[in-house]
Amino acid sequence: MTSSSSPSAAANTTGRANQKLRTRRAIVQAAAELSRTGREVSMPEIAEAALVSEATAYRYFPDLVGLLQEAISGQLPGPDEVLGAVEHSADPVERVTAAAEFLLRHVLSRQGVVRAMIAGTVARPGRSARPGLRFGLIDHALAPLAQGEAIGPAALEQLRRGLAVVVSADALFNLTDLYGLDPEDAITSIVGTAADLTRAAADRGAGTGRAPGGR
Repeated sequence: MTSSSSPSAAANTTGRANQKLRTRRAIVQAAAELSRTGREVSMPEIAEAALVSEATAYRYFPDLVGLLQEAISGQLPGPDEVLGAVEHSADPVERVTAAAEFLLRHVLSRQGVVRAMIAGTVARPGRSARPGLRFGLIDHALAPLAQGEAIGPAALEQLRRGLAVVVSADALFNLTDLYGLDPEDAITSIVGTAADLTRAAADRGAGTGRAPGGR
């Protein structure tokens, strides 16, 4: 009788572990590739692309949101990369416009996975499922206002909150799905609103004697 500690048993254990790792990687890779298509993303589609059964996919990932979180990890660009073209600009309106334009087009190009993540958040509100790319972009875009003390802390925070509502996948889908706008028109509308919010906040700050650069 073969002992559980024999070389053959150890090899079998290592082989099973390696097979599980390969299967997991195949599922994550399939989810990552599908996320870039913009199409609806579901567990059956991912399982088919990974050449495994749906039951197998669920054994490795109990829910779709958890799988998508792992699949898109590392795919999202940083604020520095996104705003590289306007990095040296001190104009918060120009910076916010660039951030909004990128975020909304990114959402549109990957709307299948974004919609799935939103659905997961709605179904399980206590779980932080969405990556929140917009928050880092907004903070980076508003850096000149924050660093130069162009507006007060309360006004800056209110602007951040307003932009977080406007520059979002939720706003984009509201205009396309419910309001019936063409995606390009929806993006133009949201970018314009974000620019108006930023301009109004900066103008109010200037009106109270808070000039860019704290002068």
